[in-house]
Amino acid sequence: MTLDHAFFEEMEARIPKGKVRTRFAPSPTGYMHVGNLRTALYTWLIARSQGGTFILRIEDTDQGRLVEGATDVIYKTLAECGLDHDEGPDLGGPVGPYIQTERRDLYGKYAQLLVEKGAAYYCFCEKTESEEDSGEFNRAADPCRSLTVQEAQARVDAGEPYVIRQRIPAEGTTTFHDAIFGDITVENKTLDDQVLIKRDGLPTYNFANVIDDHLMGITHVVRGSEYLSSAPKYDLLYRAFGWDIPTYVHCSPVMRDAQNKMSKRHGDPSYEDLRDQGYLTPAILNYVALLGWSPKGELSEQEVFSLDELVEAFDITGISKSPAIFDIEKLTHFNALYLRAMTPEDFARVAEPYIRQSVKDPRFDTARIAALLQARCEKLTDIPEKVDFFDQLPAYGREFYVNKKSKTNEEISARMLEAAIPVLEALPEWTDEAIHDALVNLATQLEVKNATLMWPVRIAAAGKLVTPGGAVEICAILGREETLKRLRSGLAMLQ
Repeated sequence: MTLDHAFFEEMEARIPKGKVRTRFAPSPTGYMHVGNLRTALYTWLIARSQGGTFILRIEDTDQGRLVEGATDVIYKTLAECGLDHDEGPDLGGPVGPYIQTERRDLYGKYAQLLVEKGAAYYCFCEKTESEEDSGEFNRAADPCRSLTVQEAQARVDAGEPYVIRQRIPAEGTTTFHDAIFGDITVENKTLDDQVLIKRDGLPTYNFANVIDDHLMGITHVVRGSEYLSSAPKYDLLYRAFGWDIPTYVHCSPVMRDAQNKMSKRHGDPSYEDLRDQGYLTPAILNYVALLGWSPKGELSEQEVFSLDELVEAFDITGISKSPAIFDIEKLTHFNALYLRAMTPEDFARVAEPYIRQSVKDPRFDTARIAALLQARCEKLTDIPEKVDFFDQLPAYGREFYVNKKSKTNEEISARMLEAAIPVLEALPEWTDEAIHDALVNLATQLEVKNATLMWPVRIAAAGKLVTPGGAVEICAILGREETLKRLRSGLAMLQ
């Protein structure tokens, strides 16, 4: 079979040159887990910090693992996180298509070019996939390796099923360079003649990756350190084709603890899970950026970074060789910082759906309730349970009225409520200020500390020991009628 070399020249001519080009190439197999999100973020940051191009490529050759709707999850997550791509299946670009199965006709041609160059060979041996995957191999025992090109071609022409394997040099070593781990040398005898094209004509992940990265002009390849063991084989492929080798950036894994990698199977959260658990996207991104990367120089002490600030600060040399441990408490700390830093209007907007989960009564103003919560909530999912008392006074016991610090007990609390009810009833207007002044003046008249009066009023109004906001704010939001109804009910309980 003669190859059309003009085709390869045309493909080379399409490749953009002269600037940084990175790609995020997920498989649409479900959720965007934290390690995947970090890869996307670092890949995007390398492109943006160097004025380069960020590409989205969908790697769907492993048809058995595809999950319906997973591609939409990828688009939605990248868009929510602000990780905009310049080329991709939805946008097109100079080196499309950007979906691997739509490129399937390419890979066989490049495998045949490798056969022609002596860097690959047809293999007709019957091997189960598990044998392929186990890595247990004996190169010398593969009789197909020594077939001449003519002998192999005759068997292909006769219709025998085959795979195409990479021909790894039998002797010597291969050295590749990684931006994080430096130079790594392996003995060629430890590398297997990996399959490049499977029996069904589809490429293996490892082969399609190299072809696509080259043809798309990718300059920096960011991936997990579990791919370090495959890197020498990738290097040998690039060299066999005579292509430039991209900068490898292998990132250490994100761990659940010192022993275990994070995994969806063990219930570790995906990006979507974290959003559902009440974490803000900017807080998630900020925390994920610091899982295995740290800023240098005068920024070395800074922890809070917007996406724009990350672009300014990001440098590959800040990526660590050590695995990063995902700490949900640390993320919660970041989230609280982000919630506090929002404008009151923005906080009210994101808090509203959570407030309305438990405060259904339209009389209650969500913006006023949000103002009580902003300084007192670490994640949005904390909100419903903190404010459920507005809609319905919970059942509570008389012991709630006993508080040493406020110098109250049941008897004192009854006296306080008895005095407060007529004062609040007589208020000409129902505002925070009016309620506050009336109660403070009453405490002075009764010759008690403010807290001695405020404690029972708050307990009667909310029926909870811990509330966002104090007696004054809660009464103001509840309104006069509901406040007085609750205070009378509290007094009746104590009498």
